[in-house]
Amino acid sequence: MKKYVFLAVTLLLLAGCTHQNKSEIEQQIIAYQKQVAAINKKIIALQEKLDRINRGKILHTGKKITVNVMKVVPTTFHHYFDASAEIESVHEAYISPEVNGQVEKIMVNEGDRVSKGQLLAVLNSDVMQDNIRELKVSLELASYTYQKQKSLWEKHIGSEIQYLEAKTKYESLRNKLATLQTQYERSFIKSPIDGYVDAIDIKTGEMAIPGQRMFHVVNLKKLYVNAQISEAYLPILHEGDPVDVRFPAFPSIVLHKKVYRIGKVINKQSRTFKIQLKIDNPRQLLKPNLLAIIRIKDYTNTKALVVPTFILRQDIQGYYLYVTTTENNVPVARKKYVKIGKTFNQETEITSGLQPGDTVITQGYNNVSDGSLLNIQK
Repeated sequence: MKKYVFLAVTLLLLAGCTHQNKSEIEQQIIAYQKQVAAINKKIIALQEKLDRINRGKILHTGKKITVNVMKVVPTTFHHYFDASAEIESVHEAYISPEVNGQVEKIMVNEGDRVSKGQLLAVLNSDVMQDNIRELKVSLELASYTYQKQKSLWEKHIGSEIQYLEAKTKYESLRNKLATLQTQYERSFIKSPIDGYVDAIDIKTGEMAIPGQRMFHVVNLKKLYVNAQISEAYLPILHEGDPVDVRFPAFPSIVLHKKVYRIGKVINKQSRTFKIQLKIDNPRQLLKPNLLAIIRIKDYTNTKALVVPTFILRQDIQGYYLYVTTTENNVPVARKKYVKIGKTFNQETEITSGLQPGDTVITQGYNNVSDGSLLNIQK
């Protein structure tokens, strides 16, 4: 009935909006709202009257409805929320060369296990090796000349400028040789970590360029679990808080971990902050970018009155359930309106309307009404 009342009000408003100013429309809205409130009161009164009639029939016939009940006692109630997360490897490397060069040989295949320092590929270094050989010859002569000039200078023979020129040339060639040798060593591409070769992004004969990825090596032994959490939860989350981690791809795996790190910056677009967990992966079943679900506790009440969520029903007055009372030594159902708090795992916290020791109907509640006679199963 309430739906029809609102529909009628909406149609009337739409019909009159064309020729009315804002003030008149607002006044009409207020008037219609009062009418809706009055009709709702009438509906409630009629519903109560109907309940009394039904109750009278039940009492007259003496029919008892079989139900199961539960006594409500204070208990500890926890509320959790879930957040999506992704896995990231703690040790992961995207390897690119430090010098230009043509790929002469690739030493590994995708999927191979490699160790830190293991050779992955070799770049062509013929020109560099020729330059090194030439420099070594020049350096040998420069070293001999420098030693001779040094010996003469120490005996005060010859000019100082000759000695300094020989020394400078020797040191310059020595530095050039060291630079070339370093560049030559960089033509051997090595793995910086232990792990697996996940991808090879270059082929033999292609040109390798600094900054261009050649290999992706990943270690799966230790992983990060990263999640973006709404800033509303910032006051209640701290490093070290316990959380549960689940993986939709592996339902049997449930990890109990602690928050490893909390981000220091709020994302301006999503209004979220980052939390990070650190987990071990001994069997290496979990992979980077795998979807994870983390469950975080955000509320605890040590003296909560909790009922099964499914026994709660709702009408225009709010949420209600059925409790049992004894009238004339006969168990009777009574409708009781309640205010609810948080809900988790098919349990709902009742913040008002129930008292410790109240008995609620948990089975057969769909068959009872206010005043129904009961047959309570033990």
